[in-house]
Amino acid sequence: MNRPRLPSRRRFLLEVAGAGGALALGLVWPRPRAARAARASATPALLSPAEWRAAGAALERILPSDSGPGAREAGCLNFLDKSLLHEDAHLAPLVRSGLAGLDAVAAARRPGAVFAVLSPEEQDAVLAGLAGGELPGWPPEPPPRAFFDVLRLEALLGFLCDPRHGGNRDFAGWRRLGYPGPAHAAGGYTPEQMRGTAPIRPIWKRRPGREPAAPAPAGGASGHEG
Repeated sequence: MNRPRLPSRRRFLLEVAGAGGALALGLVWPRPRAARAARASATPALLSPAEWRAAGAALERILPSDSGPGAREAGCLNFLDKSLLHEDAHLAPLVRSGLAGLDAVAAARRPGAVFAVLSPEEQDAVLAGLAGGELPGWPPEPPPRAFFDVLRLEALLGFLCDPRHGGNRDFAGWRRLGYPGPAHAAGGYTPEQMRGTAPIRPIWKRRPGREPAAPAPAGGASGHEG
């Protein structure tokens, strides 16, 4: 019988880009407190050292750095820690018990081991079991699929959200997907850029005032300057 496998990173990112949902969610789901905390420190604020190691290993298998930037480059682990301390604090008990479950499963498979020291193939097998909702040795709580879904969502948010919201460090996720960022203060593109008669420069190559700016909408909304 074939062992369940996680989707390849390439397929995973293509699905995300095609659907557009996670990118859209990351653009509009602000994390001001998490963002401030993530800018202030890249060390654990909520997670214990053991939880930090387990979470980092899991996130790096969900979004590995194989053919481009992944969870490590985007700062997804720090985003997760600060998000669970602030805006997603209600998810912290589920995530922390799930991280303990990862280490428990690793110890059951290899006495004395923790999830972070398993081989990439072993880690993928554990995560695939979680995604499928069945994993031998998993504790009664939390439900394996619920934990995986939350961890996957946090990975996506940390990878794709606007950097102002606490993740996507150095635009790593946007670079990987080819999303250039909003082009003017209203958060969209000019008619010339939409017609292809004016270039769209990625946000990480822009300088303020170099791109044509559209008027900000009523209410003083603002975004990245193009």
